Amino acid sequence: MTRELRAGIDIGGTKTDAVAIDAAGGVLHRVRLATGFGAEAVLGTAAAAVEQLAAAAGVAPEAFGSIGIGVPGAVDPATGRVEHAVNLGLPELELGAEMARRLGRTVRVENDVNAAALGAFALLGGSPAQSMAYLNLGTGLAAGLVIRGELWRGSRGVAGEIGHIPVDPSGPECPCGQRGCLELMASGSAVARQWPTEDPAPVRALFAAADAGDPAAVEVRRRLVANVAAAVRLLVLTVDVDEVVIGGGLASLGTALLGEVRAVLAGWATGSEFLASLQLADRVELVPHGANAAAVGAALVGAAG
Repeated sequence: MTRELRAGIDIGGTKTDAVAIDAAGGVLHRVRLATGFGAEAVLGTAAAAVEQLAAAAGVAPEAFGSIGIGVPGAVDPATGRVEHAVNLGLPELELGAEMARRLGRTVRVENDVNAAALGAFALLGGSPAQSMAYLNLGTGLAAGLVIRGELWRGSRGVAGEIGHIPVDPSGPECPCGQRGCLELMASGSAVARQWPTEDPAPVRALFAAADAGDPAAVEVRRRLVANVAAAVRLLVLTVDVDEVVIGGGLASLGTALLGEVRAVLAGWATGSEFLASLQLADRVELVPHGANAAAVGAALVGAAG
């Protein structure tokens, strides 16, 4: 068994990204496949991804020292069971056990945001003495926490679910049953609700329209950025991590988003000595461009078993 070679699979709603990494965490091979919908499609795609990675590396699938999977939904890392992954058509699935049956070896499973947090921490060279929050801004909003080099899930696995903290009690109803949750203010779905467009890249289109002076776009962007900044502040005030790393689909905006968020945090600091002492604007950055943090993190999750 080639223990230096680890496989990580990031199962998303439309695509599955997989990587083979070496002992140092360097990405050696990458594979991207369409995910499909339902248990058989998801399992088949994940198995195919492992097989294609093995072929690219010139080894048999069983030669991987470890295999890990990151997947949306409620995940029990101890058993590999996944529930409520509705975008994948998985009300419940013994993902770890089924993949182990297909591949003939143990497969560890983790929530995709937690896996991405672990991957981002490694990609940015985090040390065991450091802590980081990974703020995932996609269709929704959630965070993964790496405390002193290790994932922190909390007592019931919901640590980092800050997207469901209400910030506007009179705001719109959230699918979680509450009103005005942070996810409804700072996410791709928040932009879609407030600024409908047929553009295939709606948030990028929003920023372009705001730059062009569209008053409605300017206001929606202002609210989006302010609430992303609020999420950064919330993570620092509750967990006091060394840094907050922004990832997810909205991170593709790059410095257009990061610069705006830092400006808001710096503005708050001018009116509060307390916030100024926290240096919030200096503690937020983007996940490395082009890196699949979730797949890398999944490989690391697998290696931890």
